[in-house]
Amino acid sequence: MLYEREASVADTLQRTMLPPSLPELPGVQLASHYLPSSHTAHVGGDWYDSIPLPRNRIALVIGDVMGHSITSAAIMGQLRTSVQTLAGLDLPPDEVMHHLDEQAVRLGSEHTATCLYAMYDPVLCRLLVSNAGHLPPVLLHADGSAEIPGIPSGAPIGVGSGGFESTEIPAPAGTTLLLYTDGLVESRGSDVLTGMEQLRARLEAAASGAAPPAPEELCDVALGTLGAAARDDDIALLAARFEGLLPETVAYWYMAPHPQTARRARRLTRRTLHQWGLDSLAESTELLVSEVVANAVRFASRPITLRLLRADTLRCEVGDDCPVVPRMRHAQLSDEGGRGLFLVDQLAQRWGATRVSTGKVVWFEMALPDSW
Repeated sequence: MLYEREASVADTLQRTMLPPSLPELPGVQLASHYLPSSHTAHVGGDWYDSIPLPRNRIALVIGDVMGHSITSAAIMGQLRTSVQTLAGLDLPPDEVMHHLDEQAVRLGSEHTATCLYAMYDPVLCRLLVSNAGHLPPVLLHADGSAEIPGIPSGAPIGVGSGGFESTEIPAPAGTTLLLYTDGLVESRGSDVLTGMEQLRARLEAAASGAAPPAPEELCDVALGTLGAAARDDDIALLAARFEGLLPETVAYWYMAPHPQTARRARRLTRRTLHQWGLDSLAESTELLVSEVVANAVRFASRPITLRLLRADTLRCEVGDDCPVVPRMRHAQLSDEGGRGLFLVDQLAQRWGATRVSTGKVVWFEMALPDSW
């Protein structure tokens, strides 16, 4: 009874730590699956995650803590939290793996983990991938062909030997990436390499039809008959279909931080919104762009960036090299300033500020008109 209770607690702990839902972002479709081991004793530390990043990028993560116990599930939660924190710093994938490895060593546990971290940019249509001893993903191209890309693999997390690299992979519109843990391709009857090739062939066969499978369907194809079969290990899957963003939906500028910059930003914003047929948003968006850019000019020592993105919303991002994140405060009646973020909060649909490796990015989103 104690044995079954421990396994039940570990299973509950692991499921609680997995993301309850996946984010919805322009330029990418996501789907995931998690299947626990069919053996009660084999509660492991498989996890996956998808983390929104500044500039409409997204981080895709898959990992597997060695061992099957409550300790494995607990370490999985600690590593997942560490990855989320490191992703928020906007570090390159190899640096994320390096710092995660250091954190795992500091935890002082004998457990190690494999992890793969991929960063997708929908504007540049590329992936940056770093691998810490994990199985390589399957890349399904728009023409239906599937490959296992050659990604250099460092040592597992927790070994402390480092040696992680970031590999750039083109990801044009229509490309799908499948991340998975070893329970999908390893069994008593076949080795890992055979299982990986069988998975690649299965996905390629499914994509040979007229319409490529959606990410959810791709996960079902990858699992095949495993869903009903006895499994020795957990299985975690994360599929991402990359749709990209058209160049004509993005406008980007570098501007020197001087007093006239806010006026130039307003002019560029109005001209771009007119080209996009969004004149109804011009007045309010100009005001908010002016406030955010003026605040960036106050603290920046290098050129600031302004980016407008037209997707399911109108998104504005202003970046500068000062890491201090602005906070909304209530200005007194006698104050001459301090109301900029209050205006952003009142007029924008959503807004936020994120520290990045080069400083910070302040962003806001405006709802598109119903006629759009």
